[in-house]
Amino acid sequence: DHHVNYGSGSGLQDRVAFVHTDPGQHDASIRLADLQVSDTGTYQCRVKKNTVAVHEVIVTVQAEKPATPQCWSEGELIEGGSVLLRCYSR
Repeated sequence: DHHVNYGSGSGLQDRVAFVHTDPGQHDASIRLADLQVSDTGTYQCRVKKNTVAVHEVIVTVQAEKPATPQCWSEGELIEGGSVLLRCYSR
């Protein structure tokens, strides 16, 4: 129906918009700006032509970005050899 239903009291009105100005041109993608933990939830896309198709996407917004990973290699760094690249993050 060419509109976004924000839900009640969600605070999304100023942060959600269609990626393309005319979603009737087969792309109803939306962009969520300034993500907040409270944006975590299930988002639903409803497309209605002759029938209604519905798809849900679960979005989880984390409170803080992941920790910087610790990375190292194991094995000899020689041509023709093998090396194991390891990365770990809490």
